[in-house]
Amino acid sequence: MQVLLPPGWPRPRGYANGVTAKGRMVFVAGMIGWDAQGVFHTDDMAGQVRQALQNIVEVLTAGGAKPEHIVRMTWYVTDKKEYVAAYPEIGKAFKELIGSFNAAMTAVEVAALVEDRAKVEIEVTAVVPD
Repeated sequence: MQVLLPPGWPRPRGYANGVTAKGRMVFVAGMIGWDAQGVFHTDDMAGQVRQALQNIVEVLTAGGAKPEHIVRMTWYVTDKKEYVAAYPEIGKAFKELIGSFNAAMTAVEVAALVEDRAKVEIEVTAVVPD
């Protein structure tokens, strides 16, 4: 995987502008903040992000991939202000579970998610090197 940074552009904080990779692709559907049995243990944004990231790691593992293989993440959040306020806790969970901040990322505030208690949904694309 190679992070793409056009000449003269500053390195973005917390994500990459682009990524190039070659290998076997693994696609992870949108993961929300409930456990494997579909049970929410918190209504806290940071707590739900932590659980969603843990779910992502488990699906990646099932697909023979690791967090460092993530090249793209799309985050859907129901409350931008709550999400931004939780940055420190989210960053801690991200570092513990995913590691680096080298994925191309997009975050979008949405009116709602299909699961009423869900505050975040994260989908991932990973590329396992050849």
